[in-house]
Amino acid sequence: MNKALVVILAAVMLDAVGIGLIFPILPALLREVGHTSDISTILGVMLALYSACQFLFSPILGVLSDRFGRRPVLLVSLAGAAIDYIVMAFAPELWLLVIGRAIAGVTSANMAVATAYITDISTEEERAKRFGLFHAMFGVGFIIGPVLGGILGDIWLRSPFLVAALLNGINFALALFVLPESRPGQRDARFTWNTLNPFKPLAWALTFKALIPLMAIYFIMNLVGTVYGSTWAIFSEDSFQFNGMMIGLSLGAYGICHALAQAFLTGPAVEKLGERWALIVGMGFEGGAMLTLAFASHGWILFAMAPVFALGGIGMPALQSLTTRQVDADRQGQLQGVLASLVSLASVFGPLLFSSAYHGLRPSWPGAIWLVAIGIYLLALPLMVSLRQRRIASPTQA
Repeated sequence: MNKALVVILAAVMLDAVGIGLIFPILPALLREVGHTSDISTILGVMLALYSACQFLFSPILGVLSDRFGRRPVLLVSLAGAAIDYIVMAFAPELWLLVIGRAIAGVTSANMAVATAYITDISTEEERAKRFGLFHAMFGVGFIIGPVLGGILGDIWLRSPFLVAALLNGINFALALFVLPESRPGQRDARFTWNTLNPFKPLAWALTFKALIPLMAIYFIMNLVGTVYGSTWAIFSEDSFQFNGMMIGLSLGAYGICHALAQAFLTGPAVEKLGERWALIVGMGFEGGAMLTLAFASHGWILFAMAPVFALGGIGMPALQSLTTRQVDADRQGQLQGVLASLVSLASVFGPLLFSSAYHGLRPSWPGAIWLVAIGIYLLALPLMVSLRQRRIASPTQA
């Protein structure tokens, strides 16, 4: 395997571990620092602020990486993340934690640069498979991170922040000493403050007619994806009386199957079916799994559906690969920034949407939340039809 690809995938996994480390201890830390037991509102604000900062800064980092190169942007963001986690580890006041999470959202926007790097070093035929590896490694990191964070948090509540800082330091060293530059910046490009407008890349992307349905599908898929983090735990408690260990095991089974499917099935699926059909088949598997959970009456069904949910995971890398074909090589960083901002936008509104819906459905039929998710998925059907009706042409530079 390409050495640069191995390094960037390792960095992605370490980054995901660092992010996931924080989630198990954040509520307890907020109670300690805020001196209150009612932290639901501030926790929601912090999660939304984190995603909002990702949304705002993903396009900016993508554009900057096109202009100045991938490595400089990665190095600055990784160094900033390491310093930020150290500050959060010793933050004595609630407002410092809030600012720290906002900065963490800014630095985590470097995922747009990582996906642009993968695009740089991959042929069009390799991209779907390598995006699958990207998602798989990110998934592995998110499996390891929360488990490790929970263990470390029992030892000292703030220790996960220090480990997250260490992991970002390791990432910085990898980028500095091992990772080669994949696409040097445009030396003659003039930097202007207009470059920092986070909505300019979105407006640019909307000038590509072929990109509009793909971006809409991408947003819908990521919006539906937030249903798991928003409702999985409480749904399994209400429907199957799962305790914490069983919830963790079910999420672990889901994460492991998802990572394996994206690592080993995406490439063969795209080769045999093509990107569009791989996307359709993936959405079909995920929709079928959610429909099964809506009517499930036994807890073992959650575990049985983990491989089916995982098969749904082949759709996202296929969609990303299809999307990259619509933009020339000089704008891949900008495109990946736009896509990353759509993920963050979905992460802001999705949990609010599904949490509110579950609150209303919980007394009568908790499983109906999965029908709500399927209903949102169905919004993508007309867009899928439009993709089948015409051949998508490579756009010209806007």
